[in-house]
Amino acid sequence: MSAAVAMKAPVAPRQGPVFEDLSVGQQVDTLSKGPLTTAHLMRWSAAMENWHKIHYDLPFATGHDKLPGLLINGSLKQQFILQLLKDWAGDTGWVWKVKFQFRAMNLVGETLSIWAKVTGTRAIEGRYGLVDLDLGIVNGEGKESTPGAATIALPFRNGAAFPYPFVPPEA
Repeated sequence: MSAAVAMKAPVAPRQGPVFEDLSVGQQVDTLSKGPLTTAHLMRWSAAMENWHKIHYDLPFATGHDKLPGLLINGSLKQQFILQLLKDWAGDTGWVWKVKFQFRAMNLVGETLSIWAKVTGTRAIEGRYGLVDLDLGIVNGEGKESTPGAATIALPFRNGAAFPYPFVPPEA
């Protein structure tokens, strides 16, 4: 018996931005998530094995813990930030550093906007560029809950292929 093996064509890397096209103040396209439901939180809680009732049991969250509603998981908000950065950098860039703080609660029913803005750029020895970003998560009322920052390494337009694995520059 002979089975034909279907050969898939190689997938071209999804090109992200190139370093030369970026400038301070430039906005990254916003990622929108929501409105988030109890089902979203329950599925995320199950995947992360985070069974704290504040994410799925409304009487517990509002009665026992005196919260205003069911809280969106911090790890889910973290994932949204990384999704925005990874998607923006594309397959040709590298998400190097990310930091953020959980400063306010987000609740079931909210739609979250994950945003980023270029705050700085610098070339590293002609090998690639580093792009600094401010970032955060804002709800529909404009309340910022998760401010942060990131550094993304990006290739030059006509430069060599981006190094893999990425070796960070020395401080």
